[in-house]
Amino acid sequence: MQASPSNREILSVSDLTKAARRLLEGEFPTVFVEGEISNFSTPASGHWYLTLKDDKSQLRCAMFKNRNRLMRFVPRNGLQVIVRGRISLYEARGEFQMIAEFMEEAGDGALRRAFEKLKSQLQAEGLFDTKKKKNLPGLIQHLAIVTSPTGAAVRDVLHVLKRRFPAIRVSIIPVQVQGEESTQQIVEAIAFANRYEVQPFDTILLTRGGGSLEDLWSFNTEPVARAIFDSDLPVVAAVGHETDISIADFVADIMAPTPSAAAELISPDLQSWFANLSQIERTLTRLNQQVQLQLRERLKHLQRRMRHPGRRLQDMHQRLDDLEARLRNSYRHYLGGLEFDSLRLRLQVACKQTLNDHQAHLRLLENKLVSPGIKIHQQELIVQQLEQRFLHQSERIIANSTHRLTQTADRLDAISPLRTLDRGYAIVTKDDEVVKAASALSAGDKVRTRLKQGEFTAEVTETKEDNDI
Repeated sequence: MQASPSNREILSVSDLTKAARRLLEGEFPTVFVEGEISNFSTPASGHWYLTLKDDKSQLRCAMFKNRNRLMRFVPRNGLQVIVRGRISLYEARGEFQMIAEFMEEAGDGALRRAFEKLKSQLQAEGLFDTKKKKNLPGLIQHLAIVTSPTGAAVRDVLHVLKRRFPAIRVSIIPVQVQGEESTQQIVEAIAFANRYEVQPFDTILLTRGGGSLEDLWSFNTEPVARAIFDSDLPVVAAVGHETDISIADFVADIMAPTPSAAAELISPDLQSWFANLSQIERTLTRLNQQVQLQLRERLKHLQRRMRHPGRRLQDMHQRLDDLEARLRNSYRHYLGGLEFDSLRLRLQVACKQTLNDHQAHLRLLENKLVSPGIKIHQQELIVQQLEQRFLHQSERIIANSTHRLTQTADRLDAISPLRTLDRGYAIVTKDDEVVKAASALSAGDKVRTRLKQGEFTAEVTETKEDNDI
């Protein structure tokens, strides 16, 4: 039995494809699809057309010009990518397709997502908290550098440290800075630096040169991040170039943009250090002079206040005579002659006994009394001892500073270009630039040659490369 024509809904092809398109776009507003690029084409319009495929299926994709001009790479056939976009239907041919809005290489994109996931996790746990970061010591005595011993980073660090403050003791703990074994080696190196007791470290520098995200991945791993956070020693991280950011940078106590910048940060300037030392020496000298002046003024004040014991004895004898006279007059007023004479005798005996007791006590005090001259001499000896101690300390500080300055000057003189000239070599410059290769010169060029004594100007007539000699 056939259906009545009036009960059938007949759609045009356009209506059906539009309905299917609305259904697809409503069901899949934004999706991420990973696959291999094939059939990639770039017509004159500037749009990109490609097919994503895996081992079982394929999906046609279009990325319009206003989107693909923001990409940092150009796709190619065979490249594994992750595409973000929306599912649609191309009505003109009725083809199921994906409209791409963003595209990234699958490997780098996976690493970037893992990086952001670990970063969010560690930040939530407080490993990036600035309140938990440790301060660097005022003057680093022994620095542990955890890095590759053959990389350019360690050479840059050592060059800067030698130039700025060669007195810092440096030990390199060699590790691989990329590869499967690098993560465990870095973790063990940080632990070793913390427990080393022969000549303990006081700071760790974790560094390497620049590279891709995959090259730097060892410094974006959770074990390395937790090793840095658990370190009792402060950790300075200088991983890659200025534009490179790693998880280690966020966890470290100090982050430096480059290895050279890290060396600048952890080392004091030698000239500034000597200037500070000179200032301290001047301050100590001034304070010593002030102390000596204060001691002399105090000694003079004590000398003025001190009374001679003989004068005090005279005063006491005079007061005793005055009291005896007052007592005698009082008893004469109340008593008669004989009674007064008897009382006077008894009083004389008692006063004589009291006087003897006082005199004995005074003699005891005289024996205990130290002469002002002796006291003054003792104070002068103390002042002389202080002066000698200060002079000795000042001479020792100046001698040590002079010795360190001489050592530094000898090191600088050893690498001076003037030493090279002393051995008979010459320095050739062209337009104030040092000539290092014959390829930098041409016949007819004017060059200036500096010798140990004097210099001269010459004209190049012929050049030869190393392979021509």
